[in-house]
Amino acid sequence: MTEIASPYISQPRIMVLRVQPGHPPFRIVEIDGEVVGEARGVTDVLETAAAFGITVHDLDDPDVVRWVGGDRYTWTVH
Repeated sequence: MTEIASPYISQPRIMVLRVQPGHPPFRIVEIDGEVVGEARGVTDVLETAAAFGITVHDLDDPDVVRWVGGDRYTWTVH
C-alpha cells in the first residue's frame, strides 16, 4: 500500500472526551495531548481553546476538534 492509498487520520489539537458523571456532568478537555480542564458546555470548550491561543471557527470540523463519546450537543451521561 502506498502513502496515497493510506487513510488520512487527523490529529486535532483539541479533544473533548466523553461525559463524566458529576453534578453537573462534565467533559474533560485535552489540548495537544494534555488535560487542560473540564467543560460543562460548548462555551467552556471555546474559552479553554482561546486561553491556549486557538481560535475555533467550526466545532464540527474533525481536523480542529475531536468529540469522543458524543458530539457538541452531548452533555449528559446516557
